[in-house]
Amino acid sequence: MPSGIINVYKEKGYTSFDVVAKLRGILKTKKIGHTGTLDPDAEGVLPVCLGKATKVCDLLTDKDKEYETVMLLGTVTDTQDISGEILEQREVTVTEEQVRAAVMSFVGDYNQIPPMYSALKVGGKKLCDLARSGVTVERAARQVRIHSITIRSVELPRVAMRVECSKGTYIRTLCQDIGEKLGCGACMEELLRTRVADFRVADALRLSEIERLAVQEAGAERFSFLRDTDSVFLQYEKAVVQKQFDKLLYNGNRIRPEMFADYAPAWEKNPVRVYDADGHFIGIYEFQAGQNDYKPLKVFMEL
Repeated sequence: MPSGIINVYKEKGYTSFDVVAKLRGILKTKKIGHTGTLDPDAEGVLPVCLGKATKVCDLLTDKDKEYETVMLLGTVTDTQDISGEILEQREVTVTEEQVRAAVMSFVGDYNQIPPMYSALKVGGKKLCDLARSGVTVERAARQVRIHSITIRSVELPRVAMRVECSKGTYIRTLCQDIGEKLGCGACMEELLRTRVADFRVADALRLSEIERLAVQEAGAERFSFLRDTDSVFLQYEKAVVQKQFDKLLYNGNRIRPEMFADYAPAWEKNPVRVYDADGHFIGIYEFQAGQNDYKPLKVFMEL
């Protein structure tokens, strides 16, 4: 199985683990991983990495994301979304102007307390497992960044929004926090993840589509729906090692500037994408001024 990344459209009812398990069967491969969980009731972009590209998983998890969500004012649940047990029903008397002001006040950095129903671990145990057993533990607030919020519609008690945010942001917690600021409480009614880094919902494939293509393309050298691993790093310059130094590259050695073809000193400012002379992606390297060479940061060795 070649290495690469699939832009999967996760449908409602599936956990992120379910998606990986189904793809493992469809693609007949064991080395596979997703890049950040989506709740079972949520839909949208879930990049899944295969083979040596699984080393990208943590990098994609750290990328900014974009969501479309519907916030339901006046309803407070234990899970902070509509699937949970309703704890309170409050009257919604706020105006549209008050709602808009409260929503926009969350743009920027803010300290968010992770929900109990989440995969985060405390003392080696997942918060969601503790919550299901009736245990609530104190969680430290974490700073997240809301890059932008676009209010798509206000039809009280519902507010539709598009949110661009940093890693680690819980949209259902954002909805609850907005509701608390308004004094009426809130929960998340719908969630669609529309983007992870530059993986977009318009290009995402459902499991049924991936299965159909996998059957059609059986025996092909590479599936058409696999995105190259190096596509995640296109912000870095491409650096090709001369043929006589390929063996040093394969053995994980540092690479000196004179070993590259068409070397440019400007490469020293940022990491570079390193390839062997035949164009195989080897990994991400960074210049070390003290030793005047390039040290491997992340090696994929896609030969």
